[in-house]
Amino acid sequence: MDEAARSAPGATSSSAVPELGAFGLWKRYRRRARWALVDVNLNIPAGRIVALLGPNGAGKSTLLRTWLGFESATKGYVRAAGIDPRRDSARAIRALGYIPQQPSLYDELTVTEHVDLAAYLRRGFDRDRALARVDELGLPRAMRAVELSGGQRAQLALALVLAAGASVLLLDEPLASLDPLARRGFLRVLTAAARTSGATVVLSSHIVGDIQDVCDELIILIEGRVRLQGSLAEAQRDHAVVEAGTIDGPAVVGRFPVTTGDRVLVHRAAGMPDSVPAPTLEELLLGYLAAAPIAP
Repeated sequence: MDEAARSAPGATSSSAVPELGAFGLWKRYRRRARWALVDVNLNIPAGRIVALLGPNGAGKSTLLRTWLGFESATKGYVRAAGIDPRRDSARAIRALGYIPQQPSLYDELTVTEHVDLAAYLRRGFDRDRALARVDELGLPRAMRAVELSGGQRAQLALALVLAAGASVLLLDEPLASLDPLARRGFLRVLTAAARTSGATVVLSSHIVGDIQDVCDELIILIEGRVRLQGSLAEAQRDHAVVEAGTIDGPAVVGRFPVTTGDRVLVHRAAGMPDSVPAPTLEELLLGYLAAAPIAP
């Protein structure tokens, strides 16, 4: 374990080093008064599928790009697959997989040519695995990327990332332009591959309903600050949704509208009956989005 990892909060042995971590992480871009990330502290163990949620401008992409080594921290530091991505970019490239909202494909190259290019550029890339997944998905090998649908392009990008054998997959809004059927197909392949390989996945998305059933953990990021992080099951157990006006005081997180009125997300109090419903992932997000802002 390197010295920085030893000094991470709670790190007492090599087994305590998180697969993904952020420690006192602050980020501000030049000429901008507002911080993009504010004192972010995260510890994500290996093998989790994490939903990274928040509004536009919350800092989600900045956090992912910092883990990838594309951005440097203003203060604090990160670890990804146990690696400092800024100091050891070669190892980070091998350990990390990334899919942006618009997959980085070459329009004039065919599906097979993309696989061959990835095999040439990336050490350890499993060409046979990539082609097998391409065939399983029904992607025509001879079709150029420009001829693929949005869902097919996303699936090709995912096949290339999975064949690289990365232990950490960072996905920045890959579902945004996909229709419902394509989203479900993408998530099915992603989750099956992650469960089989034990990869850690962080999936940023605004399409909350589709990802509730696939994620183990969540991070809610608002105005660069982590408002909620941890196990989704625990977050649902620790919160409840009630009708507006039935509860007030410090237990209230935030009030949000539904078609039949308003609901309130609250911290579940001792003795609250089990009949009080637990929130969905979407209700957790809505409640925290509606919460009072944190003082700067």
